[in-house]
Amino acid sequence: MSPALQLAFLGVTLMLPRVQALTCQSGTHNSLRDVLELPLEWTAGQESCEDGWGCQDTLILIENGPQVNVVISKGCTAAADQDVLIREHRSGPGLSILSYTHVCREKDNCNSLSTTLPLWSLPSTTGPGSLRCPVCLSTEDCESATELACPAGSTHCYRGAVWIRGGNIFQILRVQGCMSQPGCDLLNGTQEIGSIKVSEDCRPNAFLTCQRGIMLHSHQHLSQTPIKWTPNNYELCNIGEVCQETLLLIDVGHKSIIVGSKGCSKGRTQDAPTITIHSAPPGVLVASYAHFCSSNRCNRASSTSVLLNSLPHSAAPAPGDLQCPVCLQIFGSCPENPEKVTCPSGTTHCYSGYITLREGGIYSALDIQGCMTQGSSSLLNHARTIGVFSVMEDSKKRQDMQRSGMGIRGAQ
Repeated sequence: MSPALQLAFLGVTLMLPRVQALTCQSGTHNSLRDVLELPLEWTAGQESCEDGWGCQDTLILIENGPQVNVVISKGCTAAADQDVLIREHRSGPGLSILSYTHVCREKDNCNSLSTTLPLWSLPSTTGPGSLRCPVCLSTEDCESATELACPAGSTHCYRGAVWIRGGNIFQILRVQGCMSQPGCDLLNGTQEIGSIKVSEDCRPNAFLTCQRGIMLHSHQHLSQTPIKWTPNNYELCNIGEVCQETLLLIDVGHKSIIVGSKGCSKGRTQDAPTITIHSAPPGVLVASYAHFCSSNRCNRASSTSVLLNSLPHSAAPAPGDLQCPVCLQIFGSCPENPEKVTCPSGTTHCYSGYITLREGGIYSALDIQGCMTQGSSSLLNHARTIGVFSVMEDSKKRQDMQRSGMGIRGAQ
């Protein structure tokens, strides 16, 4: 009879001591390395746990030829105690996945693993077979994978993506290599390894990740001076989506605005970057850059020079006879009597209107006044989409738009 059952049977009530909160080693790490760097050693920080929680160690090695992906997670956990468990989720020849997991509560910092030695083994001496496969282990893409001779016993080439997530770890690993069986089963059915969740997908563009962020700058000379465009965030796309990056530049002379969006996009196919000059100088300049692509983090333009380098650059024209109000506002509306300027020679009339942007994390109405050269009243030549943006141009409903209070909002 267990002590707990005996106490209940005797009807005795005891004040059990309060479980003291543990201190655990804490930290995460994931990196791609040369397999010859193993075994690795590390030191960890510490964290105080909630009452009743334990300490955990998780170590995962994904080996693929000359490379290994190392995942380490240490910290507090609500999971039940578990003795040290070493598992071989996928054995060679070729690709292999090994793990070490441990949950303990016997003392502070009992999750004391500090080396990959428990999973380290001598490199395989298996000779090469007749099969050759592209071999790649990358967080980017495998477009330039090197074809290598597979170890004897390999029968199939694997190509897929492994999603690793848990705690502060989020990694999508592109994998190509040698396997001893067909199919999309590198993980051998495994979905959790200690504190880490794993999944795989062998469809093209599975787990596509894109740079994500919006940009808005308002200043002079944005059509001449490039600015950085490097968001620090990434997003995981849904199946069927691609990466996109879109820039829209509007320059009325004394002021310019550039709006940018990066992220996932639905219903578009991969294409080469597109530069469009919707309205050219002299007068209001409106130009855009749009790029849709389907490889991992391919929307990586790092500055607005991808647009500016394709703009026409000519000497400033002589002043003409026309005078127009000039204004460019993204927050609020132009004043009732904006400053008038002498338009460049070659302009024919004054423009006044709104361009509304939606999608791509942007919802904004741009109030624009300036000089124009073309006979049409449209700065966008009646375009309805610019890259990821849905656009609407209207020069007839200024008062309605002023009352709507449109602004900009970030992607959620």
